[in-house]
Amino acid sequence: MRFVSTRGEAPPVPFSTAVAQGLAPDGGLYLPEELPDLRLFLSEWEKLSYPELCLAFFELFADDIEPLNLARIVKASYEDFAHSEIAPIRHLDDKLSVLELFHGPTLAFKDFALQLLGNLYEDQITRTGQEISVLGATSGDTGAAAISGLLGKRGVKVFILYPNGRVSPLQERQMTCTGASNVFPLAIEGTFDDAQTALKEVFNDHEFKERVGLSAVNSINLARILAQSVYYLSAWLRLPKESREETVFVVPTGNFGNVFAGWLLSRMGVPIEEFRVATNRNDVLHRLFQTGEYALGTVSPSFAPSMDIQVASNFERFLHYFVQGDSKQVRQFTSDFLQTGSVRFEGFSDLGFSSSRVSDSEIPEIIKFIHDRYGYLVDPHTACSFKDLDPARSHLVLATAHPAKFPAVVQQAGLPEPRSSSLEILKKKEIVRYSVEATKESIKSFILENIG
Repeated sequence: MRFVSTRGEAPPVPFSTAVAQGLAPDGGLYLPEELPDLRLFLSEWEKLSYPELCLAFFELFADDIEPLNLARIVKASYEDFAHSEIAPIRHLDDKLSVLELFHGPTLAFKDFALQLLGNLYEDQITRTGQEISVLGATSGDTGAAAISGLLGKRGVKVFILYPNGRVSPLQERQMTCTGASNVFPLAIEGTFDDAQTALKEVFNDHEFKERVGLSAVNSINLARILAQSVYYLSAWLRLPKESREETVFVVPTGNFGNVFAGWLLSRMGVPIEEFRVATNRNDVLHRLFQTGEYALGTVSPSFAPSMDIQVASNFERFLHYFVQGDSKQVRQFTSDFLQTGSVRFEGFSDLGFSSSRVSDSEIPEIIKFIHDRYGYLVDPHTACSFKDLDPARSHLVLATAHPAKFPAVVQQAGLPEPRSSSLEILKKKEIVRYSVEATKESIKSFILENIG
């Protein structure tokens, strides 16, 4: 299978090249040239374990990786998950269930993709003999999960940008207390959007990218999206058959990558009725689906910091399908948005999305309500998913992080501090971080000084 850029000005590439490059040479994001029809496989996939399902799914895309090698990569990626089902479903009542995505090494949904991506990078280094520099930006969980997925990997150095003071203290400790000599957490003054903009500028410097072997861990990397598609598929196959096609998937999201990974399955024939985009006070996606206008706003720090985003980079992938693959329109959109900070669309109503917005004051209230009603504790991001759900419809909420990562918000809800043994260990370790400006040149200079 070949992969094409959303902007249409880069040649198609095989899977391994798309993974290695992250961002396409023309600045676009990679997508499959053609999508498979998963309806041909759904019945035979029903009885597969999570790793088996992931392998079967990736075999449709990663056909340039030797099959036994791909099987080894996938198997290794899910060995350190704490739950035997990898992504278990908790049923709160007859109409409301939770897909738990926090049983990985860093207690967040990002582990599903970044454990796999780390192993793909390790395989790449083994095959090519070329060391790589991994650059990422995080609003909280991506950085920790990327670092975890790359710890102990030979030939790789990891540089993670994050907004200083805008991630939770435990999220920061997961990035800065590893003790690993190949990990460089880079605190910037500004927002996640500032970090993400600078990251894309570095990746668009093709000479520098080639010089340092630059690779991406953000959801601009196609492997991230495909790996996240698997937990939607796994969940859908485990839902009761009578309610599968009627269940609404409710997704707390900021960068649009998580919900896009699920929506992409619907393009492959999986009959998912609706995706509900749950936002916090930084509600650019809610405003988009309510009004048709995609417009920048001011990023406000919130109780759900991983969603404190206004520029949803994966929206460009969705736009590719919305304009039926017309790369000229995609390029026009990105140009207009960069110039004006606002673009208007028509025709979103029939694409299978709804949305909601939760204020900061509502988040502790929702955490308390869910705990009192169901005896179930959710983190602040997952809490955003429970607003205004129709009790007559079936919903599956994606729980994206363990509540122990956000103890202050849980305590503000009047509940005891949640704990995790792995996080308690971090509290005793020394923080090691670096400061850089959120500029292309500052980041490049830091990387060059530290790659050896």
